Amino acid sequence: MKRWIALLLLAAPLASAQVRSIPEDARVGEIRHLQEMVVEIDGAPQQLAPGAQIRDASNRFIPPTAIPPGTLVKYLVDASGQVHRVWILTPEEAQR
Repeated sequence: MKRWIALLLLAAPLASAQVRSIPEDARVGEIRHLQEMVVEIDGAPQQLAPGAQIRDASNRFIPPTAIPPGTLVKYLVDASGQVHRVWILTPEEAQR
């Protein structure tokens, strides 16, 4: 039992050190939540696609209402022009 606990404690830092793979073709913009499934990116209202995924700087899924206003993100739109993937950038990612 103690060995399992020790292994879990050793693996915990590895889980938090995940490397995110944000697609090269993702657009950059400043985002804020407007209402329900509508966000504003660079001053233009954008509809979130059904099942849209928003990830915070720690790569956790968050709801649109949890987006801090004025946050720098990378995002992808689907074939219908709706935002379907959003990554809130870390300070290091924002500098790239």
